[in-house]
Amino acid sequence: MRIGHTPWRVRTMWVASLFVLSIFAAQLVRVQAFDASGVQLAALNKRLNTEVIPALRGRIVDTNGTVLAASVERRTITVNQNAVATYERTIGGKRVKVGVVGAAERLAPLLGTTADALVPELMGTSGYRVIAKGISPLVWREINAMGIPGVLSEVTFEREYPAGMTAAPIVGFLSDSGQVSGGMEYLMRDKLAGTPGKEVYEQARDGKAIPWAQQLSQPAVDGRDVRLTIDADVQWFAQNAIANLVQRTGAKSGYVVVMEAKTGKLRAVAPYPSFDPTDLENTRSSALGNKAFEEVYEPGSTAKVITISAALEEKLITPSTGVIVPNRIKRSDTTFRDSHDHKTLELTVAGVLAKSSNIGTILATEAMPATTLEKYHRAYGLGSTSGTGFPGESAGLLPAAAAQSGSQRYTTMFGQGLSVTAIQAAGVFQTIANGGVRVPPTLVEGSTAADGSFEATPAPDGIRVVSQETATAVSQMLEEVVSPGGTAPHVAIPGYRIAGKTGTANRAEGGGYSGYTTSFIGFAPAENPEFVVAVTLQKPTSGSPSGGSQCGPIFKDVMTYVLQAYQVPPTGEKGAEIPLTPSAPLVPGAPGVISDRKTTG
Repeated sequence: MRIGHTPWRVRTMWVASLFVLSIFAAQLVRVQAFDASGVQLAALNKRLNTEVIPALRGRIVDTNGTVLAASVERRTITVNQNAVATYERTIGGKRVKVGVVGAAERLAPLLGTTADALVPELMGTSGYRVIAKGISPLVWREINAMGIPGVLSEVTFEREYPAGMTAAPIVGFLSDSGQVSGGMEYLMRDKLAGTPGKEVYEQARDGKAIPWAQQLSQPAVDGRDVRLTIDADVQWFAQNAIANLVQRTGAKSGYVVVMEAKTGKLRAVAPYPSFDPTDLENTRSSALGNKAFEEVYEPGSTAKVITISAALEEKLITPSTGVIVPNRIKRSDTTFRDSHDHKTLELTVAGVLAKSSNIGTILATEAMPATTLEKYHRAYGLGSTSGTGFPGESAGLLPAAAAQSGSQRYTTMFGQGLSVTAIQAAGVFQTIANGGVRVPPTLVEGSTAADGSFEATPAPDGIRVVSQETATAVSQMLEEVVSPGGTAPHVAIPGYRIAGKTGTANRAEGGGYSGYTTSFIGFAPAENPEFVVAVTLQKPTSGSPSGGSQCGPIFKDVMTYVLQAYQVPPTGEKGAEIPLTPSAPLVPGAPGVISDRKTTG
């Protein structure tokens, strides 16, 4: 029996051995045959490096192609510290290992540092360490020619702003980290940004690409250029003019807007204070942005253009309608007055506008329902953003007629109790200058298409606000503002017919009023308007707070510059004069005469 069991045990052990050997064989076959590609791939992946190729950000240029913002190539220098330690140089005909110290001595002068400061950056076991940023391509070529192992570069782009503070409030900026902030940089970010590419390559131990090894390249798609309506020369002149005015008067801020009368194109939007996009660390946050779009204020008498034109359009008055203007009138719970005391005056509606009488404006237009005036305010663009899309733009404050207090019903007639931006205020005068048709302002003329051609931005549709007849009448009355009998005769420009309006209003601040807002807005040539210029000053602390005396001279300087720059010929004819006072004494209650029977004072 025992002898009979021996073959069975042998066979069992033989089968078990074969089973174990088969497992080992299968594993060997799997490793050698099936996993070989995986092992090779893992090894390859360790040698592969993926480098993002940044896209070149598009340029921002002015209407004439002058560069306002552009990106230039820069290099970020990186090191593989392990590879740098192996650096050798030929000295005296022999290869000598100079290592980290030798590399530092050669690199330091090109990187603007010292060898002692650079050695700690190069020494260690890190496979990747940034040692310098913002290096020009020329300097990198010198560094690369040294052949120092482990010294590599990454392509980056640095944003430059050739116009500096002049255009910064329009253009915006990119921070050092590449964060887009404000202005056209932000508004047009999708067109400007482009699409990054990538490059995958097999690298050697020193981090450099192995020639003829496996590589994959996906090129970046550069961003598109954007052309603005802004004229850099006009922007520069306007920026300097308002900066000098703010500094001279000790004002809190100020802005100049230059707009084409027929197209709404903004040729300059110049606020002050401004900022330097290359020195943001030393810039107050309050100076960032563009206050011509952002800051709201009560416009004062420049808004009388809306009220008077609305009453003309509604056939309630004519330019020659007589108005008896007392020293005081009472409406609701408020006694109203003009900017200065005066005896009872006899004026035409044209005279009311030329003399900028608050009382006269109330008397001449109060027959118009509050809802009607609100309709015209909105038609002129108040209470809504301009349509430019500019970041941070305010819509202003326009109270609905039904929500107005008793006194607000009357203050809105002469530009208080409502708020506008400088862009909105300029748009009111653009409407009159363009024959009663409001054209929303524009900032972008177009951009480059994918094929490199220029793609123009569609022009906005005009909106009829008042008739040509009404616009012409208002324009003629505004010419009288700069006549010897108006509030701003010193604003006149020899050889040109000028139409404009002064504005002086209490400045709303902190839930009350503090200081004044002064302004002058006008257009020229009055008979065929080409440009609108709006000048606004916030809270001046020196000099008499007057739109005519403070802002009028800046209007004159800027408008003169623009007319000459665009070669607008002088006026060859004198405009028709509209009487500011009636030809005969006014009789209360007589036809064509407006008076107040609730006169006080």
